[in-house]
Amino acid sequence: MNTILIGKGEQPVHLLAKYGNRHGLVAGATGTGKTISLLVLAEGFSRLGVPVFMADVKGDLSGAALAGIDNEKIHQRVVQIGIQDYAHEANPVVFWDLYGKLGHPVRTTVTEIGPSLLGRILDLNDTQTGMLEIAFKLADDQGLLLLDLDDLRAVLGFVADNRKEISAQYGLVSTQSVAAVQRALLSLEREGGEALFGEPALELGDLLRTDLSGRGVVNILTADQLILKPRLYSSFLLWLLSELFENLPEVGDLDRPKLVFFFDEAHLLFDDAPPVLRQRVEQVVRLIRSKGVGVYFCSQFPDDVPNEILGQLGNRIQHALRAYTPRDQKAVRTAAETFVANPKLDVAEVISQLSVGEALVSTLQEKGVPMPVERTLICPPRCRMGAVTPEERATVRARSPISGKYDSRMNRESAYEILTRRVDSGEASVERPAQTQPEPQTQTSGALSDFLWGTTRRQGMVETMAKQAARTVGSQIGRQILRGVLGGILGGSRRR
Repeated sequence: MNTILIGKGEQPVHLLAKYGNRHGLVAGATGTGKTISLLVLAEGFSRLGVPVFMADVKGDLSGAALAGIDNEKIHQRVVQIGIQDYAHEANPVVFWDLYGKLGHPVRTTVTEIGPSLLGRILDLNDTQTGMLEIAFKLADDQGLLLLDLDDLRAVLGFVADNRKEISAQYGLVSTQSVAAVQRALLSLEREGGEALFGEPALELGDLLRTDLSGRGVVNILTADQLILKPRLYSSFLLWLLSELFENLPEVGDLDRPKLVFFFDEAHLLFDDAPPVLRQRVEQVVRLIRSKGVGVYFCSQFPDDVPNEILGQLGNRIQHALRAYTPRDQKAVRTAAETFVANPKLDVAEVISQLSVGEALVSTLQEKGVPMPVERTLICPPRCRMGAVTPEERATVRARSPISGKYDSRMNRESAYEILTRRVDSGEASVERPAQTQPEPQTQTSGALSDFLWGTTRRQGMVETMAKQAARTVGSQIGRQILRGVLGGILGGSRRR
């Protein structure tokens, strides 16, 4: 039967696989057992052949890769719940890491992230994000690939150097805004965020794998360092969710989801998020169900998730909340109001009395009707409850089905190389549209003079390069461009 046993209340509490794509919420105070519930759900979906993606912000989800160890407490819980087929077992796990240290590197290109999300990662204001929009549009029009931060930095430099001509075509270019974006890029690079951008980029199919026995692969993103940069963490997961939404085909309602996506520390997605971003999240959550993807938010308080999204989460696991502060008391009321009432339970009272490993659970049952909330003793996971050692992680990585595919960075010709070559050949200006008529042969000398020394309407290449040199001498960007030019002189592009 396509069900996942979550635990036992007055009767066994199951999550039906065919409603796994109706999304869910796992909430509760720190230390009340949310991690255990996540592991139970993840390995349950895996046993049904459903791939899972989850971010591991504390390191303790990595234990899903190894079989658990029996002890008296687990044995007692198994007997209490009445699990007949309980056995310790590992799950097929693939480790990912944006920084490439504790898992396969996760990369995407600057173009795929887009200016809006990149602006949020860089914490730019509206004007500065507008500069990114101009840079992206110019890159599209000029045929310049934006793969990594070097490419974007080169295009921004190009925009600054040709700001008069670009302002006339795309809107006002502010050198101050360009400089602010450049500084934000340097800050992101200093924090290691440049590791996200480049190739080979992540292929979504590698998140939808099953192993040879038909079990869904549990993809675990190591995020203990990534979580220290909340905007990068939340923006990356939102990008990944959006990519799934945009690229997966419509499948309607299936017997089980194609992928289940766990979004831990969900409040980070909505903190200080502009209305446009919230609308985007709401749209993705509402519509991605038809793509066969279930999204499960995990956070301390249920009201960390906006009401318009909270109302779409059909499967709920609520661990204990301690009503010590007005904020806590509000969260208790919110949790109580969002459950289907059970006349035998006073949810607002019980929610502060739950012990570790207990939760209030409500899932969608037949015909999509939510069950009345049950006070539930959560099942013990079959995998290890705790982090793996570095040696165990290395063993798991060694047998990964995608070993070697993403581990070596590649760098094909893109905006950085093209613009560097233009500077080297003396063509660093905005290209005219293709329909522009060529100058007569007799005017070649005059055109060359105008190109080098400029006209009354437009500065020449000599002045442009002089200003560029004055801006970049002594800076890290200047040294990179100089190395690129020298590399071209001494033997072609060094980065192909």
